[in-house]
Amino acid sequence: MKENYLKKVEAFDIDSLPDLDEIVLASLQFFSDFDLLKIDTKKYSKPLVIGSVNAFQTGKILFKEVDAVFADSGSYKDKLSNVGDIDSVYIISASGGKHATEIAQEISKLDVPLFLITNNLEASAAKYVEQGNIFIFPHIREPYTYNTSTYMSMMLGSDNSISSKQILEYLESNIFEIDFNKLSEMEAFTLIVPTSFDIIKNFFETKFDELFQPKLSGRSFNIEEIKHAKTVIDSDKEFFISFGVENNYYGEEKNRLFIPIPQNCTPATFMAIGYYVIGQIQKLYPPFFKNEIVEYAKEASEIFDQEINPIVE
Repeated sequence: MKENYLKKVEAFDIDSLPDLDEIVLASLQFFSDFDLLKIDTKKYSKPLVIGSVNAFQTGKILFKEVDAVFADSGSYKDKLSNVGDIDSVYIISASGGKHATEIAQEISKLDVPLFLITNNLEASAAKYVEQGNIFIFPHIREPYTYNTSTYMSMMLGSDNSISSKQILEYLESNIFEIDFNKLSEMEAFTLIVPTSFDIIKNFFETKFDELFQPKLSGRSFNIEEIKHAKTVIDSDKEFFISFGVENNYYGEEKNRLFIPIPQNCTPATFMAIGYYVIGQIQKLYPPFFKNEIVEYAKEASEIFDQEINPIVE
């Protein structure tokens, strides 16, 4: 370990928000001291797994080995009524609030086991869930919407074939040495991923939505998907970053960057590498997110009728 990454982000405030890559490194160091919880996702044969945005994607990763039904806050009622053999419901929500609260309240009225997977000891949705059915994962302080340590802890608990310490060492040995300065002065980024990590591309696009859009565009495709009319229009201001797959076709050669991944790469590993790279982009451009997050948190508090802070403690 090259330095104390956790110490660097322990005391940040609204005027010194860390970049995404700093939270990645601090999270990995933090989890090296934990024996993370592993949920028995095979306890039921047909669970309904509910989550919004990246919680939805996390659910697909956690429950990939069972015949689960997946839904978000807008579709879970339809899934409940149309799939008659659902035998349990799992709500995944880092905060355990916002939509999760009303969903838990609705599900609690039904005769079906209800579980909550969260990172919040004081989750408002928890009051509708039996105490023994609440799974709480650790996290570090991070800016609102980053949700790096939150979902990463769930993934690491689900698959610990590569530890957080090993992931951190891989970043230090293989990713730190990459020169990211060539990513500056672009208008758009396209991230190319292996088909085996197709689900993680959604995490990457969400981060672009939160950190850069509409100032800086970001897309992500798997290596097969990008072959289908995704690059009809050329731009010398578009940069292509490929993770673990060679890119010999897309973008000008000077606008390509290859990012290696380990042979035993897991979803948590891939997420960490991708988020670290996105953090490098964040460093090269104006602080779009940092300039707006306080005002956005106020707006979100009104939208959800819950207090949402720009820093998640």
